[in-house]
Amino acid sequence: MGIMEDLADDLAKDTIAALDIIQDEQLIQDVSRVIGASSVTTQEAFMTAARVRLAEKRARDYLQKRIAEAKGGRAASAPPPGAEDDIEY
Repeated sequence: MGIMEDLADDLAKDTIAALDIIQDEQLIQDVSRVIGASSVTTQEAFMTAARVRLAEKRARDYLQKRIAEAKGGRAASAPPPGAEDDIEY
């Protein structure tokens, strides 16, 4: 990746980690607006990185849940609903 993508990805990773501390679902959108005031291109890279990381986290959480269910002899849970509403535009 280039420097812009690397920086945007690092910021997305840090912002997602901060969600657990700050407990504000608007944090990603707020950070995105700050970036967008200076660079729309970097804002788009940040939002892409955030979406990819949130999707991976959701999928990994589901995978761990399914493994635990299988080990415990429980019925498999349905996958979570789509993530289309996770990030507002």
